[in-house]
Amino acid sequence: MSTTSVSATHASPPVTGRKTAWAEGLDELRAAATTEPGRLRVIGALLALLVVVFGAVTAWQVSDRAAAADDVVKHSQPLTADAASIYRSLADADTTAAAGFLAGDEESVATRERYATDISTASALLVKAAANSGGSDGARAQIAKLNSRLPRYTGLVETARANNRQGLPLGGAYLRYANEQMRKELLPAARALYDAETDRLTEDYGAAKARPWYALAAGVVAIGALGWAQRRHYRRTNRVFNRGLLAATTASVVVLVWLVAGHTVARAALTGSYEHGARSLRVLNEARIDALQARGDENLTLVARGAVLTGGQEDFYEAGFRSGMADLAGGGEHGAAAAKSRLGAALALADDEAGRRPVRAALTQVRQWQVRHGEARAADDKGDYEQALAKVIGADGSTGESFDRVAAGLQQALVHEQEEFRSAADSGRGALGGLPVGAGVLAGLAAVGAVLGIGRRLAEYR
Repeated sequence: MSTTSVSATHASPPVTGRKTAWAEGLDELRAAATTEPGRLRVIGALLALLVVVFGAVTAWQVSDRAAAADDVVKHSQPLTADAASIYRSLADADTTAAAGFLAGDEESVATRERYATDISTASALLVKAAANSGGSDGARAQIAKLNSRLPRYTGLVETARANNRQGLPLGGAYLRYANEQMRKELLPAARALYDAETDRLTEDYGAAKARPWYALAAGVVAIGALGWAQRRHYRRTNRVFNRGLLAATTASVVVLVWLVAGHTVARAALTGSYEHGARSLRVLNEARIDALQARGDENLTLVARGAVLTGGQEDFYEAGFRSGMADLAGGGEHGAAAAKSRLGAALALADDEAGRRPVRAALTQVRQWQVRHGEARAADDKGDYEQALAKVIGADGSTGESFDRVAAGLQQALVHEQEEFRSAADSGRGALGGLPVGAGVLAGLAAVGAVLGIGRRLAEYR
């Protein structure tokens, strides 16, 4: 046998490429789709998949928004309120310390207890804020700063009191230094904490009100596919209805309508809670802060006796008082609050008479406070310090009395707006309640209906 013939005999057959499992699956799918039963099986599987995807995406997106709405009500808004209370407590402690210093040996037990309560409240709220600040690095940094600086401030106040009781003029210097610590370190830190928590509240509102676009798109696609399948069924069989497909379509439409209606109601309620609740609370908190700072400046005007001046050689604390009053109610000492002032904004945001009434009462007391303050300044300028002191910290007809009434009016307005916020926010949360579970159940029923509807058609080919 020749070499050539042997080689030919033992030559290997040509190697062909083996198809992957994915390619083989596609080939089988294409082959199945060439027959009507095969096409029906593909259509049934796709319909079931689309409605299940619709239900899953709806449950996911609504759950996210419901969780954000819960955060608004249970976490971020209460933390914002606590941060505002920290600021108020610190500012009130500073104001009360100055009032007690002015009273000297006649400082009342109530004044000392008010100061102690303010410090205790601020400390307790800082502990609470530290435990609930979450992942906010900015909030934690401000809390740490406040915790470290507050003992230093209280130490300065106690030193000022001790010197004052001994009749040493050094007490006034210590009190001014304590006030400087409060103004430059503690209150800015408390304000930064308040702003951080307010930003967190705004983010939670945004997440809660975000439109569920993916769920809406999935719903439109699923219902469109079901409508197409029924039209195809009608054209091929002249039968108007397929009960399984009709049930699947009905369930999907119910989910979509529920989604649209629930989210619309929730969004409207949450928007209302923000516009007429959260925003009002913020303005009222800032009004209360302005009143506290103005009162503190008023007290320190008598403590410093012109020892601290602005760059324009004005009394630093008197200038601060006027600035605080302008922010609180606008320029002048009479008439309505300026539209851009805190009280003017609070009146504009209040959506009922119960909310406007305490704000108007606070404005009336602010105007009276300004008049009494002018009388105190006139007495002090004439050298009648005792008369000026009585006008500022006296029991009757004093600016302190006016300030307490302003604070009471603002507190009443805050309580009302807090109730308005909670009611509207709870309505928003309630509108989303049950939707994630309902969407999942109805999507499951729709998938079963689609499979049964296609199965009924397949039975005609057996």
